Amino acid sequence: MRLGFAGTPEFAVPALDALHQAYGICAVFTQPDRPAGRGQPLHASAVKSRAADLALPVHQPTSFKSPEALEILRALNLDALVVVAYGLILPAAALRAPARGCINIHASLLPRWRGAAPIQRALLAGDARTGITIMRMEQALDSGPILAVREMDIGAHDTAKTLHDRLAQLGAALIVETLGLIEAGADREVPQPSMGVTYAGKIDKAEATIDWRQDALEIWRQVRAFNPWPVAQTRLNGAQLRVWEAEMSESPPNAPHGATDGAPGTVLAATQRGIDVACGRGVLRILRLQLAGRKPLAAREFIQGQRLDGERFAPA
Repeated sequence: MRLGFAGTPEFAVPALDALHQAYGICAVFTQPDRPAGRGQPLHASAVKSRAADLALPVHQPTSFKSPEALEILRALNLDALVVVAYGLILPAAALRAPARGCINIHASLLPRWRGAAPIQRALLAGDARTGITIMRMEQALDSGPILAVREMDIGAHDTAKTLHDRLAQLGAALIVETLGLIEAGADREVPQPSMGVTYAGKIDKAEATIDWRQDALEIWRQVRAFNPWPVAQTRLNGAQLRVWEAEMSESPPNAPHGATDGAPGTVLAATQRGIDVACGRGVLRILRLQLAGRKPLAAREFIQGQRLDGERFAPA
């Protein structure tokens, strides 16, 4: 099969590697270089960097609505274009260009969590399972017929980072398997059900602000969903404080008189085991945190330079 590949972030790199090894890739499409970091120099995407390592031709159109971009795609005479977290809309003309269409790797169990941030939304919602869906692309967002699905459990300590890495590898394996079925004429498409559709809207940095009036369970999910970006945050004496890792705590040790109550955001105990904070309901134990301009520290290291008992965290 003559394959093209369209993807941009690190999530797409394992699939690019697997497809190049199994089939070879005729060309790679990725988003234009973007300014990033101090001084805002232009940075290549993770897919562009990997394509350069593999000596693959790279195209970076700003849109596939332009005749020039469509002509590049058509001239490749592709059997299929595999799309993974590309980040640009493919119009109908682009979807029709490859002989067997465009095939997408999506990091959820469709139709649940269509859209830009399925990994984070699954964690925020407390989903027990997630997975990879391989689908044939249509114009509507993530609505095409399903070619393959592979599920996995979401562990109690999974973060967006750990799920991202596991799902990226799962997607890479499943797309190679699925293309093998397509090549053999043994593939089967199943329309997505109309029931159970949810949307995974793009993450806004403002969502990372911790509201200590929420249940400890909701805040714990927030910490996991926003690790490694944008990282859940609060404030301590006016300074930004990022919370990288936490867990639920039923009864904080050494709290005064065994107390588990207090105004939301109040530090009930700060020990070698962690920093126990009162929430609207329940207690959250912070395990790893970071003051602005400092490096992340385990709670036991953090409290060596901070007296926290009785302090109160405030919204960022």
